[in-house]
Amino acid sequence: MKNKIKFLFIVYFTLSTFTSKSQVLISLLFGKSLNSPNIEFGMAGGLNRSYMKDIAESTGVNNFHLGFYFHILIKNNSYLSTGAIIKSNVGATGMPTYSVGDAAFDSLYKDGTLTKKLSYLYVPVMFHQRFNNKWYLEAGPNFGVRTKAKDIFDVSSLGGDQEYTKDVKDEYTKLDAGIMAGVGYKLKNEPKSMAVGVNYYYGLVDVSKSSETEIKNSSIYFYIKIPIGVGKTEN
Repeated sequence: MKNKIKFLFIVYFTLSTFTSKSQVLISLLFGKSLNSPNIEFGMAGGLNRSYMKDIAESTGVNNFHLGFYFHILIKNNSYLSTGAIIKSNVGATGMPTYSVGDAAFDSLYKDGTLTKKLSYLYVPVMFHQRFNNKWYLEAGPNFGVRTKAKDIFDVSSLGGDQEYTKDVKDEYTKLDAGIMAGVGYKLKNEPKSMAVGVNYYYGLVDVSKSSETEIKNSSIYFYIKIPIGVGKTEN
């Protein structure tokens, strides 16, 4: 019962703050007690390369991501894998810039490059199946809440050093959703150990408010998972 109460507190606290600082505090305070025979709790992070599937002239952009995870035992080697990717950017780059209605600005950036970056808090809810307690597959829905959105105008490819960032969060919907699936490998033959893996997120929601543009997010996540508060004697 205590573990369930602490779990609910963690989710509420993290969703309320939307900051990576909260997850560090949570891990320090509750990491050990949240790990039980049926629950594994830890930190997860790494690199992700994101795309905007419906913008043909765009290319992928690299980002960092950071969050926490729960593996909740269902039966035998089957788990519910959830948590939150708190620090997570998606978007794309390589697009042509657009006019902002200022002649001097438009002249400076007209041949530059546009990068779109959207920040989300993502909550995956996946079925997680392990094989020989090492390899695992997981898949399920992924839900996102947008916190920031910006367009970055850049002319460095033209030999300049000018960069301008424009807040465009009002041009995007607040929510995102799609399917996430992937494969991972546990580094030790134990129920709870560090793991590495890759997940792919395929967005199903058009996050653009413009009737002329359809934008759906996608991202490949390369990650490492580190359980928190797992004792040396735990098996």
